Amino acid sequence: MKCGLCPVACGVERENAVGRCGVKGLKIAKYYLHKFEEPTISFSKGSGCVFFCGCSLKCVFCQNYQLSRNERGKEITVKELSEIFKRLEDDGADNINLVTPTHYTDKIAEAFALYKPSIPIVYNTHGYETIENLQLADTFTDIYLPDLKFIDKSLAKRYTGREDYPDYAIPAVKFMAQKAYKSDEKGKMLSGCVVRHLILPLAAYDSVKVVEFVATLPNSVRFSLMSQYTPMNAGEKFPELNRRITRREYSLALGAVERCGLKNVFLQDFASSDASFIPDWDY
Repeated sequence: MKCGLCPVACGVERENAVGRCGVKGLKIAKYYLHKFEEPTISFSKGSGCVFFCGCSLKCVFCQNYQLSRNERGKEITVKELSEIFKRLEDDGADNINLVTPTHYTDKIAEAFALYKPSIPIVYNTHGYETIENLQLADTFTDIYLPDLKFIDKSLAKRYTGREDYPDYAIPAVKFMAQKAYKSDEKGKMLSGCVVRHLILPLAAYDSVKVVEFVATLPNSVRFSLMSQYTPMNAGEKFPELNRRITRREYSLALGAVERCGLKNVFLQDFASSDASFIPDWDY
């Protein structure tokens, strides 16, 4: 089948060849209980993260570079993926967290047809999605965890090569924001949407635009403002990215949160800007 899962719609038959995402078949880099997601998601024992290889977006500042460029990982079958879901559930995971799942949505749906855990399913995406693919994801997803990286098309073009990122991400986030919020009596999230945004150097003006957009979404939506940007792979072509954000940049974004009256907000301090928060990619 010719692949059209992501907006690139490269048309490659990924059973036999590599698509725009950089992978064929089904490949993961790691799965484990991750305790550094938002508190309502990592919660007690941790979020059962499955890190998928490849990515159709390929941000130049990607902090999971080895995964997005398909430099690490192991090819598995759909049945093996379903067994991983069960293993994480048996280990006490508070949910199953599908990290960068967009180009595997069809395979993931097949895996859940074989075994569907009784814990919430988190769809953890870069936001570059088609509504059609999200409609498939919606058949198994309880919690949406999208990034909203850019509103400014010039930033999207410079850092991803996809000038149309906002054209897809904004409708996608609106779709995901319709998921009704539910939590248990202890505060663990059972369903809903958490929109994430990473503040970038020299791009706080766009972070303000992101906050203003989030303010138009249903009040049940949670917002996670991330200050964790860590220089990783930008190199000489993107010198502005070779530093962490400043307190002034963070304050501009935080000021927008306060001005727009967002209530359900997760905030990071500057201690989060550290490579030690990035996992080692040993399967």
